[in-house]
Amino acid sequence: MQTSGPQSKAVVPRFDAIDIIRGLSILSVILLHVRIFLSLSGMPVGNTLPRWLWVLLFRNGNGVPAFFAVSGFLITLTSIRRFGSLQGMRSAVFYRIRFARIAPPLVFLLFVLSILHLAHAPQFRISSKVCGLPHALLAALTFHLNWLEALHGWLPPCWTVLWSLSVEEMFYFLFPLLCAALLVRTWGMPAFVLTLCVFVLLGPFARTVFTTNPLWAEESYLSGMDGIAIGCLCAMLTDRCSRIVRLANSPWPILCQIAGAILMIFIEAWEWPKVILGAPVKHALGRSGTDITVLIAGVCLVMFGSVLRPARGRLWTAPIRWLGQHSYEIYLTHEFVVIGVSMLLLKLRRGPMALWVCLVLAGAALLGYLVARFLSEPANRALRGAPLPQQLLPQSDQRT
Repeated sequence: MQTSGPQSKAVVPRFDAIDIIRGLSILSVILLHVRIFLSLSGMPVGNTLPRWLWVLLFRNGNGVPAFFAVSGFLITLTSIRRFGSLQGMRSAVFYRIRFARIAPPLVFLLFVLSILHLAHAPQFRISSKVCGLPHALLAALTFHLNWLEALHGWLPPCWTVLWSLSVEEMFYFLFPLLCAALLVRTWGMPAFVLTLCVFVLLGPFARTVFTTNPLWAEESYLSGMDGIAIGCLCAMLTDRCSRIVRLANSPWPILCQIAGAILMIFIEAWEWPKVILGAPVKHALGRSGTDITVLIAGVCLVMFGSVLRPARGRLWTAPIRWLGQHSYEIYLTHEFVVIGVSMLLLKLRRGPMALWVCLVLAGAALLGYLVARFLSEPANRALRGAPLPQQLLPQSDQRT
């Protein structure tokens, strides 16, 4: 999406490789939720597939950590180039741009979910054993819905997807404050980098320490913020390296992309590395919580190489890139399609399962596009409002 106006040139252009990562990530999230919903309804998905393919398509669901890394990378890189440096960040402008991008579809989603809850719609009514509607709305709007679920239990699926938004936006609430507190003081950049590194180190710990509450281990702030922090660190390094012309013309960007892709495949294709390296290596990564860290490192290596040597995506990647460009809206709304198609399948119980899965993917893509086209994009432009000073012009926010 491009911001309107004669002086609305984007600070950071779209990178096709990053859109591919986001497109694959949203695919993994949708397929995971299809498998979970239908399995709970007694209709397993993909049982006839080879084990490795079933795991790759329907079990991994590591799209959210990848989204965190992409988000941290892009928002840090755009902030550096919009404000000239992180030291020059203007908090009011940063929050205004985040609000314009995040709030409109979120508020619309909460409005629809409230109507469905009050109408006692199946799969949308919040159990009184978990919380009331006002409590759920407050948690979603103040970005602690992940905390609410950890304490009281699962909300309906269309509410649960907001846990990742709670983690992400809490980080971005702190981000300008950290920049102001650390970068403009005598501690400077080393203190800021050290703070981000602390988030990185705490991530695997948070994913493994809460063994008595697996939901909190997955949805806690610290278990997700390490991905955003790694993305931030990668963006800072990328910005510095992008000023070295000879580096962009060297083989290093491509080598980084290849290495990153290998790490991502290593984690996502769970069965293959077992054959190559043996089960103990994979299980050690999982038990220590560093499997997600390895995945995030792979994502960041791909983004690093893509920015230093940007390349256009091939024609066959266009559908995946399109999904990546609308990933935020698709993520917020895809559970409506998953639930609707699944309930129809349970009623009819006919037709090949692959066709139903494709119907979910197509419906989720269409709904996400409609929300982006007629709500997110117009509201984003309107809320950014009056033109900013020349050096602070808003740009297309490549949200995850």
